[in-house]
Amino acid sequence: MVHAVGKDRVAVIHPSAIVAPEARLGRGVVIGPWCSVGPNVVIEDNVELISHVVIDGHTRLGEGSRYFPFCTVGMAPQDLKYKGEPTRCEVGAGTVVREHVTIHRGTATGSGLTHVGNDVLIMANAHVAHDCWLGDRVIIVNNVVMGGHVTIEDDARVMGSAAIHQFVRIGHAALVGGVAGVEADVIPYGSVLGNRARLVGLHWIWLRRNGVQSAEIHRMRKAFFTLYPKTDEDGTFASRLDVVRREFGDDVRVREILDFIDGPSKRGLVRVARGDFSTAETEGA
Repeated sequence: MVHAVGKDRVAVIHPSAIVAPEARLGRGVVIGPWCSVGPNVVIEDNVELISHVVIDGHTRLGEGSRYFPFCTVGMAPQDLKYKGEPTRCEVGAGTVVREHVTIHRGTATGSGLTHVGNDVLIMANAHVAHDCWLGDRVIIVNNVVMGGHVTIEDDARVMGSAAIHQFVRIGHAALVGGVAGVEADVIPYGSVLGNRARLVGLHWIWLRRNGVQSAEIHRMRKAFFTLYPKTDEDGTFASRLDVVRREFGDDVRVREILDFIDGPSKRGLVRVARGDFSTAETEGA
């Protein structure tokens, strides 16, 4: 069935789908069998809802994004304080949301917005809770769950079945290992493993794959092991932080880590794993 939704703007809607007349649909939208689209939804050009997809609330789906069967976007948050306020949810361009993913809208007591960036991949059965903020090019692997108000910055990777505590921040290009329980903030480029998650190094593989030169990686390595030595004998964290600021603060990526550490936090930083850091060299995505 072809459904015209404005001059030169046509969407293809399966006869079994239920689309509210007030919903705004862009050019080239495809809504497959048994989908449901609410009245306050905006769907930009070339979005595809494959089948059995539910989009509700004040939700915007970015251009070219795709939604696989039985995922839901913009449903009410799992927060007992939520009283039906018109909070929002938005998903960026080119993002792919796989089967059984749930992305809930924000809350009035939070930011009021759940945001998923551009070119994100959220694999099957993952949950993005209310007021979460995911940057661009983030990858969330199967069965990942996150509490409300989680921030995951650009290019981060969260491996399968990881659980992220509410209000945790995951820094730019960080790596969270599979089945990790993350209770505190992960620095940019950090790599964490285990339950409870501990910092084991930097996401070296991502750095190499993304064109960071060996000299810069070497400086980052020295800065990391200055800040997180393998024993507790090298002064306090504050004193080591001062050394890193003084000796490595002119490096752009080290400065990004320092700025993250100095930023506001409700959870503190993930603790370092003492001993052998070699596992971090082989982890990557």
